[in-house]
Parts: sequence; structure tokens; C-alpha cells
Amino acid sequence: MAFPYTSTAGPAQAVPGQRALPPAGRIAVLVRDELRAQQIDPAREPGRAEALTRLEVRRYNDTALARGDLLVDDEDHCVREVLASVAGYGPLQTYLDDPTIEELWINGPDRVFAARGGVSERLPLQLTDGMVRDLVERMLHATGRRVDMSQPFVDASLPDGSRLHVVIPDVTRRHWSVNIRKFLPAYRDLDGLVETGSLTEQGAQALRAEMARGSSVLVSGATHAGKTTLLGALIAACPPHQRIITVEETFELAASAADIVAMQGRQPSLEGTGEITLRRLVKEALRMRPDRLIVGEVRDAEALDLLLALNTGVPGAATIHANSAREALRKLGALPLLAGRNIDASFVTAAIASSVQLVVHCEQDAAGRRRVAEIIAPTGTVTDGTVDVRTVYGGPA
Repeated sequence: MAFPYTSTAGPAQAVPGQRALPPAGRIAVLVRDELRAQQIDPAREPGRAEALTRLEVRRYNDTALARGDLLVDDEDHCVREVLASVAGYGPLQTYLDDPTIEELWINGPDRVFAARGGVSERLPLQLTDGMVRDLVERMLHATGRRVDMSQPFVDASLPDGSRLHVVIPDVTRRHWSVNIRKFLPAYRDLDGLVETGSLTEQGAQALRAEMARGSSVLVSGATHAGKTTLLGALIAACPPHQRIITVEETFELAASAADIVAMQGRQPSLEGTGEITLRRLVKEALRMRPDRLIVGEVRDAEALDLLLALNTGVPGAATIHANSAREALRKLGALPLLAGRNIDASFVTAAIASSVQLVVHCEQDAAGRRRVAEIIAPTGTVTDGTVDVRTVYGGPA
């Protein structure tokens, strides 16, 4: 046992209304009361929460026969089930703990799906609208973010780094829509991508060399193509002495480095104040002595601030939605124009040609397999308003 306890609840007894609950449900009620009484936050003190839960399971079994209740045959399973109910995310916890599942989404209480290896499947779960709302509220509890009629969308990061996105009625027709995108530890470095066949060893070596050299890299691809995963792997390939600053709308990059600071934007308050945009974060990051600046996703006028940073000599990396590596460069050239009419397209194109060294394009095929499809390198010149490039890598077949 991880922590000694003297329970304040006395012998486990049935509370009115609990007789209809299974053993795990009844024990969960007692555990919640004990967590409150002892002021234990299971998210911050998981060892204490587990020890208390195990104690309550054993106390329940000690008196179950005398009360005419069912015994708990598998104590370990019951402990996991109770913890999922009081500290985790209930019926979703088993799937969140499954390392083969990449993403979970809820279209309605009886329509819950998951993706494994890029292929979706329907899960055998029957929830209720109330259960979905309770799960979302529990997920948002530690994030400082909210979802309500005045703010029907929310993006947030869960404690394990997974990204939560929620949309509620009347933006959705009837039910809450919930997406949880997980980030799996096995794919957080280039070696992991080689092992899964997403990248060849030759490609991994080339990317390691470019990150060590201080090259600026743009990662492109469609939705679910693996852009964020690859960007995290590139961060892991940075030299250990580099100071890395990451900026994102919502924390998604589960990157690890010796010297790293991660920042995320903030949505406006009900009064419309307090918003922190990616443009603001990029500017703040430049005041933090970065050896490398990472922008989680470039999709708006922050592209101008990123290009200006790259042209001051700060290496960078970012993701961008595009259907090819060459299209990614064209899109990166168009986005800065959103910053205002005084931005000249020829300046932007020349800045891209001189400051972006690589574009790595990711694809997902019909079978769900993700791979690095190509890597191109701008040559530093511009012809007829287009950045000249050469192909560096063709990707695994």
C-alpha cells in the first residue's frame, strides 16, 4: 500500500439508493466521500487515491457476506474501475489507456467511435447526455477553460497531453460533440516513426542532420496525416543544448527537451477581453532567447511574424495544412497577406526562399497508414514569383 489510511467512513454500509448499484458503483460513492474528507486530489496524488480505493474495496469485501451483498472477486479490476469513475474519465478511461487508440470521438451518447491505425471503429458504449456532460466537465476542471451557451466551442489539453475539442448545441443539432486526440509516446521521436514504417532510416538521418544544423522546417499535410506527431519528433531531434520555445493555440506538442518552454493562446472572456493570439505569442517568444521557435500550426496572419522571426536568424519549425509540399510553400506565401494591405507578396516570397530550408510533407492513405511522402528544399531563389525547390527525399513506398 502506497499510503497508510484510517478511513473516516466506518464499516462499508449501504446508503439509501445504492442497493441498485453494482459493487464498484457503491464503492465509488464511498471513495468520493473519503477523497473529499481527506482533501485528496486524485489528479495530483494518484498514489494516495489508489491506496484509499484499495482500502475501501477490501473493507467492502470484509462485510459483504454479512450484508448479503456480492463479493468483489477481482480486487485489482475493481480498483481500476472505481478510479476510472472517481479520478479518470469513466467508461472512456479504458480506451484512453489503450496504446493502440489514436483518437476518440462522441457524436451522441450511443455513437462513440475510436481510431486505431488511422481506421475508425464504433465502440460498444451506451452513454447518456448527462454522462457526456459530466465527462466533459471533469476533463475541463483542471484546464481553466469552459464551454457554455456563450462559448459553445472549447479546445483544451488533458493532463496526459491529449487534445480535447468540444462543441455543444445549438451549434450542433442535438448532442454534445466531443473529440479527444491522443499523442502516443511510441511516436514521439524519429526512431519510433521509422519502426512504424512512416519514415525510412535514410529520411530520419537526413532530418536529424538538418535539425542539428539549425535548419528551419515546415511540416505539411492534410488533417490526420501526422503533422503534429512529426513536429514533436523533430523537436526531440534538436541538439540538447538548444533552448526551444513552442507556441500553440492549444497544447498539443507532447515534446520533451532539456530546455523548453511551451505557451498556448487564450480565448477571450465573456466581456471580450483577455485574448492571447498566436501573433502575440510569437512576438513574446522572441524575447525569451530562443535557439529554435516552434509554431504548432500556421493558419493565419501569424505566418508573417514567423517569417520575420526566421529572417532575424532564429531557426523555426511549424505545421501547415496543404496537399503537397510545394502547395505548402505557396500557402505560406499567401497567409502573411492577411496581416494587412501593406505586406508585399514579393517580399514574402523572397523571405520564404531565404529562410525555409526544408518542407516535409505527410500523407495518410486509404488504409490509414501515415507516412512522410516527400521532402523538398528551397534553393534560395525565386522564379516568376515561385520559390525554386529541389527534391531531397521521396518517402517509403
